Amino acid sequence: MQGPSSLLNTTDHSRDSAGFTYVYPVVSRRAGGVSIGINLNPNNACNWRCIYCQVPDLKRGTAPTIDLRQLEAELRQMLHQIVNGDYMQRYVPKKARVLHDIALSGNGEPTSAQEFAQVIALIDLIKREFNLPSQLKTVLITNGSLIHRSNVQTGLTQMASMNGEVWFKFDRALPQERLLINNTRISLKKIYTHILIAASLCPTWLQTCFFNLDGLPPTDVETVAYLNFLQQLVADNVPIKGVMLYSIARPSLQPEAARLSPIDESWLLKYREKIEKLNLPVKLSF
Repeated sequence: MQGPSSLLNTTDHSRDSAGFTYVYPVVSRRAGGVSIGINLNPNNACNWRCIYCQVPDLKRGTAPTIDLRQLEAELRQMLHQIVNGDYMQRYVPKKARVLHDIALSGNGEPTSAQEFAQVIALIDLIKREFNLPSQLKTVLITNGSLIHRSNVQTGLTQMASMNGEVWFKFDRALPQERLLINNTRISLKKIYTHILIAASLCPTWLQTCFFNLDGLPPTDVETVAYLNFLQQLVADNVPIKGVMLYSIARPSLQPEAARLSPIDESWLLKYREKIEKLNLPVKLSF
């Protein structure tokens, strides 16, 4: 295993920093420490195409067949270096030298992997073998579009026993906005159903990225529709944990990149207050 050429930082989430196919370490601003990423989409394929995505050469598609033996070997090597070696001292800034989670994220939608449930079981096995702290999280970062699949639900059920969390992407409430931002025609009704499934199986946070497009923040019509959707979830007692709000911190690698810019912090702070009035916790990352 090779290490990064310099200290890890929150603005560089390179998937090949450790020289592996599936496993990569990052310093996560939302996690507040080191996150071991599991990339189940090394082919850069996703069923959505979010205009703020930092994946190079992104294409439409699904995860390839996962070599579980290789993934297992890579994860063991990474954890050995972090837990028993000097990886933290060599490559991680002093303030971030804490292992926060193992996160399934990467270069596409991780739940598109047919081996998803097997991957979760493998992570659980290795976490136990390394005697990692019980509070160490297993996180799934997902667009939620494939939650209806039985193998995904099997994986989420096991994640719940592993201090697991689902970070469910929900960027926009209006269909024309989802088509613009995420390049998907998934309906709000289906999103509601998938959030309900996810939250019933494993602790689930909604994850929302707000940014300026052509210099302008989201419209009032969109932000009101978004709040109305959250209000409906609350009214129906859908057990989401809360909302993660953030803006873009790393350059998009999509054709729309030049049109995007971080949203003003004051805008996010004001919007956080509106969400909190719905009795939903909010985690804010700048």
